[in-house]
Amino acid sequence: MEREWLEQDFYKILGVPKAASSKDIKKAYRKLAQELHPDSNPGDTAAEEKFKEVSAAYAVLSNEEKRKQYDEAREMFRSGGYGPRAGAAAGGQSFRVEDLSDLFSGFGDSFTGTTTRSAEPGADIYADLNLAFTEAIEGTTATLGVDGDFSCRRCKGSGAEPGSRVVSCPVCHGSGVQAVSQGLFAMTRPCDHCRGTGRQVEHNCSQCTGRGVEHRNRQVKVRIPAGVKDRATIRVAGKGSPGRVGGPAGDLIVRVHVGKHPVFGRKGDNLTVTVPITFSEAVRGAEIAVPTLQKPVKLKIPLATDSGRTFRIKGKGVPKKKGGRGDLMATVQVHVPDDLSEEGQALLEDLSAYDPENVRAHLGV
Repeated sequence: MEREWLEQDFYKILGVPKAASSKDIKKAYRKLAQELHPDSNPGDTAAEEKFKEVSAAYAVLSNEEKRKQYDEAREMFRSGGYGPRAGAAAGGQSFRVEDLSDLFSGFGDSFTGTTTRSAEPGADIYADLNLAFTEAIEGTTATLGVDGDFSCRRCKGSGAEPGSRVVSCPVCHGSGVQAVSQGLFAMTRPCDHCRGTGRQVEHNCSQCTGRGVEHRNRQVKVRIPAGVKDRATIRVAGKGSPGRVGGPAGDLIVRVHVGKHPVFGRKGDNLTVTVPITFSEAVRGAEIAVPTLQKPVKLKIPLATDSGRTFRIKGKGVPKKKGGRGDLMATVQVHVPDDLSEEGQALLEDLSAYDPENVRAHLGV
């Protein structure tokens, strides 16, 4: 069995290079486990077998010591230093198959059809959350209705009908594993009788039929940090589906959708706003009120301000992760009236006498 394990490339199974970091290995595993989990592929035996391979690969590569042993054993296997008389083939080094028992103990043989029931993490659950613009900027606490597999309310996740007994497995005596001898090879694998749980239920729960989980809607409170962006994801640890055989629960992944604001826009940590000013204010200068998400502030418009000029108002933008806030970028836009009275038109004709001869001379026209 160990030989078959060594012939498997765990790195290839997870889709990562041999030099991959622990973080990359975990990220690759979570993605594959989510796609291949039996709960997401009911009745798909191919996906189930692939899930077992992925789980077994991660169980070794996620453990620094076991990963080192696996790499060394693979290297020795390729060089011929594997077996009870491998010393000569490996240049004097000796490597016994019995030395691999600690590395592969408890995983079973996922590649030859034996069911592996070691601890499995629960699946992640995804939910969408719509936020108002101001909620995203200032932060909020939202209550989400989340659909997914959660601990059964009737049996509290035990899988046993209330009132019935849960006893130790009579075959493995509660250990969850049984010894297997294969000629030169000696190892352990999950108990066939209890499927690695170490226990036996007298009567399965009538609600979940012994699975310990049920598909339902659950209300989950989620803290939304200030400044969250549109299409961001928030991971809430341990709020996903429960794990199996003592495995940790999955996470709740919240996908955020931020609505538009009638006045403000956003660029990174800055807010944007367009503020109309009159022709007179642009020419003569003025002090105007500019809206913010809190209360209006005063902005001084200098003499002869061009339409489209942007002013930076410090600290009135989006809260930053490390403290402080971004800025408010206020762009002034000269308002051009479209319903001038006869008196107004006459005043503009008088004013046109002061216009420069050619304001587009710099364009060469």
